Amino acid sequence: MSVLRPAFAFFIVALFGAPLAVSAQAVTFYGAPTAAISSGVVIPPNRTWVWTSGTTPAVADANAKAGTRERFGDTRAQATSILKNIDGQLQKQGLTMKDVVYLRAYLVPDPTKGNRIDMDGWSAAYGEAFGTTTNPTKPARSTVGVTALVNADWLIEIEAFAVMPGK
Repeated sequence: MSVLRPAFAFFIVALFGAPLAVSAQAVTFYGAPTAAISSGVVIPPNRTWVWTSGTTPAVADANAKAGTRERFGDTRAQATSILKNIDGQLQKQGLTMKDVVYLRAYLVPDPTKGNRIDMDGWSAAYGEAFGTTTNPTKPARSTVGVTALVNADWLIEIEAFAVMPGK
């Protein structure tokens, strides 16, 4: 936390608890250590950001009829597909999912779940990509409920924000 002003660093620790992770170049995630997501992220000056556009799921079964659940899968399958896509986008920029500092997910109600948003499916896919032994990063995150996405078969769309590692 050396890049933070001492008074600000004290405020962050006093308000939110100890930082969850501090990289060598001091991108700092703060919040409750047991939470699945960070409350926030402190980015040092002069760091390069990479933002992905809203990313949507790949077709899970090309032989499945449009409008069927099998075509894209449920929320968990779609979110997993999207996170793999984002991982590939980041790798092309020399980054990994460990460099993600913020996610914004847009979810629509799932007709097979009583027209409710499937937070369990989204959280399960998120939990396979973040806060794990291989990727302990817990990005800050927003989940937004929307009435529709561009394709009626999509249940989720995700944007990712990553920061280039410091040197």
